[in-house]
Amino acid sequence: MTERKTSRPPARAALVKTVVAALEDMKAVNIKVIDVRDVTDVSDCMVIASGNSDRHVRSIADRVAERSKQEGFRPMGVEGQEDAEWVLVDINDVVVHVMLPRVREFYALESLWDVRPAGRKPAAKKAAKKAAKKAPAKKSAGKSAAKKAPAKRKSVAKKAPARKSSPRRKPA
Repeated sequence: MTERKTSRPPARAALVKTVVAALEDMKAVNIKVIDVRDVTDVSDCMVIASGNSDRHVRSIADRVAERSKQEGFRPMGVEGQEDAEWVLVDINDVVVHVMLPRVREFYALESLWDVRPAGRKPAAKKAAKKAAKKAPAKKSAGKSAAKKAPAKRKSVAKKAPARKSSPRRKPA
């Protein structure tokens, strides 16, 4: 069995706080912090945020890397700054994704990485489940219905005699 990776919680909490502060300082939109320790050994935490344009995404990622250096957390790498549609900043135990809204919607990283315990289900799923229980069950016309109803005979249609075709004339 593999051992669960242990991290330094106070240091990770300080790093996440620094990252979120840098994102808020640069007016990043829709900031989401996801704990991924139970899903992967690559990192402990993932932060996802959006920028309004490619220039905004690039400057947000630069600020996150700059702030983390100032606080003593050295970024291991920054990827995607050329196109700046999706810039990834890897800061040891925290991975930061800064994306354009359309790219974020397309890849839907939140739904990929957000794993909830079995007991906690989103409210929308609970409501749908309750609605399904309340809805009356439809009776299916299965084998039991087929046994009760007498089988209908298929009528065989008689074919009309084939017409004789007239011989074709040859063109003159």
